Parts: sequence; structure tokens; C-alpha cells
Amino acid sequence: MISRDECREKAKELVSKMTIEEVASQLLHQSPAVKRLGIPEYNWWSEGLHGVARAGIATVFPQAIGMAAAFDDAFMTEEAGVIAEEARAKYNAARRHGDRDIYKGLTYWSPNINIFRDPRWGRGHETYGEDPFLTEKLGDGFIEGLQQKDEKGYLKIAACAKHFAVHSGPEALRHGFDVSPTEKDFKETYLPAFESAVKDKDVEAVMTAYNRVFGEPCCANNRLLNDILKKEWGFEGHVVSDCWAVKDMHGDHHYTKTPEESASLAVKRGCDLNCGCTFESLLMAMEQGLIKEEEIREACVHVYTTRFRLGMFDEECSFNNIPYSVVNCKEHHDLALKAAEKSLVLLKNDGLLPLDKTKIRSIAVIGPNAYSSKALFGNYNGESGRWCTNLDGIRNEAGDDIRVYYSLGCDIIEEQEDPLSRPGKYLSEAEEIASISDVTVLCLGLNADLEGEEGDTGNAFASGDKPDLLLTASQRKLCDRILSLGKKVIIVINSGSALDLSKYEGKANAMIQAWYSGEAGGEALANVLFGKVSPSGKLPLTFYYNDQPLPDFTDYHMMGRTYKFVQDTPWFPFGYGLSYCDTEYNNCSYEIKDGAVVVNAEIKNHSKLDATEIAEVYIRYEGDAFEKPHHHLEGFKSVDIPAGSSKNISIEVPFKRFSSFLKDGSKVLLDGEYTIFIGGSQPDEKSETLTGKKVSSFKLAISNGQFSGH
Repeated sequence: MISRDECREKAKELVSKMTIEEVASQLLHQSPAVKRLGIPEYNWWSEGLHGVARAGIATVFPQAIGMAAAFDDAFMTEEAGVIAEEARAKYNAARRHGDRDIYKGLTYWSPNINIFRDPRWGRGHETYGEDPFLTEKLGDGFIEGLQQKDEKGYLKIAACAKHFAVHSGPEALRHGFDVSPTEKDFKETYLPAFESAVKDKDVEAVMTAYNRVFGEPCCANNRLLNDILKKEWGFEGHVVSDCWAVKDMHGDHHYTKTPEESASLAVKRGCDLNCGCTFESLLMAMEQGLIKEEEIREACVHVYTTRFRLGMFDEECSFNNIPYSVVNCKEHHDLALKAAEKSLVLLKNDGLLPLDKTKIRSIAVIGPNAYSSKALFGNYNGESGRWCTNLDGIRNEAGDDIRVYYSLGCDIIEEQEDPLSRPGKYLSEAEEIASISDVTVLCLGLNADLEGEEGDTGNAFASGDKPDLLLTASQRKLCDRILSLGKKVIIVINSGSALDLSKYEGKANAMIQAWYSGEAGGEALANVLFGKVSPSGKLPLTFYYNDQPLPDFTDYHMMGRTYKFVQDTPWFPFGYGLSYCDTEYNNCSYEIKDGAVVVNAEIKNHSKLDATEIAEVYIRYEGDAFEKPHHHLEGFKSVDIPAGSSKNISIEVPFKRFSSFLKDGSKVLLDGEYTIFIGGSQPDEKSETLTGKKVSSFKLAISNGQFSGH
């Protein structure tokens, strides 16, 4: 098994044979060939957020935030394994045809493990939600799946944890914005997922963020890159800048004055690879005495160590044999279907769902996300060869005996769809089919044109962030018209973030949060609507009311944010989701052993449908502490329970998970009483009201680091 040290030695030897001009050229994301040494050109920029992205056909899984709703780190590993398999297959095929273009390499700039701290952030749907622990576990699972090894020890592909660090909008300000979080929030919220990715999963790359943190740009941040990432955590991979972020150092942050200063400072402080072109100034910077040749060479050794770890210079690497036929194959599509089913969150159900085919003769499917591929794909996506829209899925499952009507209803944002018509061109059509149908499925929400990254082509709000938590005006008008008919209505929300549809909750019979559900999203939705699958997803986000007070978007202090610190009762809480199945937690207990508290439960499925139950474990410190959370998630498990049967589960919570963060950012195990909760939701009043169930709880005490039950 080839080790990192062996790869580093090979990298040092190869880099030593390059001229300094050749070395500098290799620190750009589009690295040219060094023909005299037999080194082909290589583009470091590939994306795999929820499937191989921007490189043609690939299996498209639900957007990251949708997969977070499955609360299943083992499944994340399985999904990422498919992405890695298809990535290698596409790399092999591209090489055979001499194609070394962007998005066709083996260095994948995923996952995004930033914290979705504010519901307005446009890029939030690329993350795993608002909770540091959930983000950590899902990110670790994803990295593990991407970085599988063959018998020689080569990585299948290289993962990249991004964006380091303290990065979550506003998008419009990101190129010149300075974030100075409290030390408590810095250590408790913004760093844990990165620390685990480095220390527990040996992630191969870390991407810096655009913004400044504590006054220094992230791509030249001495505390982040040297004190924490390398010295404290022992990171040995390579660091890549976000795209054109080094240019921001002189262009927007005004931290440096010239490209030469920016390039040299970034490399000297630990940034090895430049997505962009500022590192073209390194040779000039060396002539100006701003950087030494050996510092440039050391950065090149870091990036070439990754290339050797990927087996790029070994034609006998077994991953070279992965055929193109695996791309978007049936087995991978079936996994995308399972992923979509696991991601759907049932927000409300008055008993209408699941639909009974024997009692329905007609269904109206209405809305801008009913027959839309954009509602499936989100952003940073590939193009599936077999995608299924919500309408397609419902039509296919309804069969020939149920008439399915369709109307666009409205444009997703424009109130006047046609310059020659009056606003609301499709409203009367939508009202007609709703009035003559037994049930209406109203498909609403957003797409990546309405929420996403700053500068994305076609983004309606330019910066990518949402102005509020409401549906667009065109969709609100459609809702008002359809719901006023008094017919049975199921609202399906495709979005990558929390919206407030509370105005319609009392008039709709059922509501489903479907996210951007991937290539099989429509089939998964139909399977849930008609009861072939019981919904099991839980919200990885707090769903706030639109008029609910939130801290200023630019305020990175966590007080008042997320389920841990929110003051007012939200519309739907983090960790919430309904099921068709009635599950019961029995014989709940805990034991203390081997440096952990092990929480046990028997979960009984009283229903005639198979259930997937997500058990959630929370901890609450009952004493006084600085800005302590209400409670915090520290364990979860997704469990399949056949109809009418039971499963025994155990969830291990290491002692360190009971620690609290003090004002100075130090992590301590406080003496006093703690409560442990286990159940199918948070231990909050809103979850209890919505589910009609209480979670089980236990008390334990800690004194001088010793755990004792009582």
C-alpha cells in the first residue's frame, strides 16, 4: 500500500526536475503540460456535490440539503461511492480521447460543509444544513465514499472540504466581507466539520473561502491555514483557493496592493493551488523578493503529492479499468431513487395521504415545478439521461385508470408570462382542472435561478440570496386561487431552503418538502403520494416564519439562530418530519462504557407499511453556562423497520460530545446535571405538538470528569 510519505517523495523528485517557470505553472487550476518530463496537462477543477457535475451525463442525486434530510451518513458514503465510480469512468473515457478539459479530472471540489446559519443564504442548499454535528457526520460519510482506495492504496478521487472557513453569505458581499465571529461560535459552530474532515477522514484538499476572517483573507489567513489547519489538526494535503479569491485580496479586500503581493502572500501562508490566474504573478513576485523559490516549489510538492496519491502516473492503477458503462447505469439510478425517497419530508397530513387509487378518478398537477427539470437538479449538477419530473412520476404511477391533468399555473417568478397577455395567463386553466379533479398536487417553490451562488448565470436576484422567505408573488396568487376552491390539495415544495407557506397550511390537506430531488425525484414523489414508500425525511433546517425576528444577515453570532439558539417558536422545527407509520420507542435506557454514553431503545413499527425511522439523540446541560444552546444533536441513526416488527438500536455518544464551549472558545466538560433525549424529533414543544409524541429522556451527572447515572 503506497503511503502519503512515499507519494510525497515521488512528488519532490519530480518537482526537482522542473524549472521554476514550470513549477509556477503547475500551481494554477489549469496546469499546462510539461512535455519534456512526460507530464500531461491537468485541470484541477471538477465538481461532485450530488453527482459528477458539469461534465455531461451522470447520475444526479438529490441536492446536498435534500440528502441531509435523510440523516444517514452510511448512505452518504454509498452515494459518494457512486459519484467516485462515475468520476473515474468519465476521467478514463476523456483521457482515451485526449480530452483534459475542465470538470474531467480526479480532484473534486466537494463537499460543501459550511453551516446554513441564515435561511436567506443562496448557497445554503449546497450544504448539509444548520447543525454542526449533522454536517460533520454527513461530510465525513461523503468524503469516505469519494476517497476509496484500491489494493495499491491509490485514491479513487480526491475530496475537498470547502469553504474554509466561517462562510455563509451574504453572497453580494463575499469578495470584500470581513467576519469576526465570537471565539465560542468559531470553535463550536464553524470549525468542527472541517476538523473532523481533516483529522478523522484525511480529506485530501481544503478550499479557502472568499471572505476575510478576523481581518485576514481566508486564502492567506495565517491563523486558519497554519495555526489551526496544519499545526493543530496536522493537515497534510493541499490547499486550493476559491475561484479568483486570491485576486480579491488586492481587488476587493485591499489587503494587498498588487497581484504579486497577493500571490506571494497566499503561497507563503499555505495556499498551494490557485483557482484563477493570480499565481501567474509568482515569478514576478520572486524577482521582487516577495517570495523564495523553495516556497513555490514546496507548494508544488503538495499538489503533486495528491496527483501521485491518485495514481495518475501509474498506468497499472486498477481504477483505470473502470468502464464508461457504469455512468448513469440502472443500479446507480436505483440508488438515486432511494436517495430521493429518503430525502422527502412530510410536513403535514390530515389523513389524505397516502392516496387510494381505488377512490380517485382524476388528479390535477399544477405549478411551475410540476414539469420542471430545474426543480430536480439544483446547482453544481450533472445532466441525467433518465430524469423524471413530478408530473412524469405521478402520471406513471396513476396509470390508465386515473386521468392526470396538468397546468403550469404560473411562471416561477414572472407575473406576466406573455408580453401580449394579461398577468396570470394560466390561472383560469389551473382553476378549471383543479375544480374538476378529485385532488390537486400543487408543485411550488424555487429553483437555482432564484437561489444560488453570486454571479450564477440567470440568477433572478443577482447575488443569489433570497430577499425573504415567501413564495414569489406569481406563486402566491396561484395558491390563493387554487386553495379558495375548497378542493383537496397537496402542496409539494421543491426548494433548497426554508420557505414560509404557513398562510396555506390550514387550507392544504398535506404538504411535502421535496428539495431539489435529483433525477428520480418525480418517481420518488409518486411513490410517497401513493403509499408505496412511507416518508421518512427530517428537516436539517429550522423553517422560520417570514416575519420572525432574525439577526442581521451579516451578523455571524449564532445567538437567535438555528434550533439551538432560536428564541421564538418556528413554523417547523429542525429534526421534524412525519410518517405514514406509527412508531413507538420502548425500553429506552443508557449505559456508560468505554468513554461513551450508549443510548439504547427498542423501536416498534405498529403499521402495515415498512418504516424508516430516524432516531435522534440530543443533550442538554442543566446548569449555567455562557450562551448555552437549548439542546444539541449528538447522535442519530436511520433504521429500517418492517411492518409490525421491532428493532433494537444503540447510539454511542462519546464523552467529548457533552462538552461546552466557553466565551474564550475553550472546550470544557462542565460539572452538573445533563439530560439525554432520544426519539423521532427534537425535545421541543412545537415538535411534540406536531407529532403528538414525547421523546424519552434520562438524567446523568458529571463531576470532575466522571459520569454517573441517577
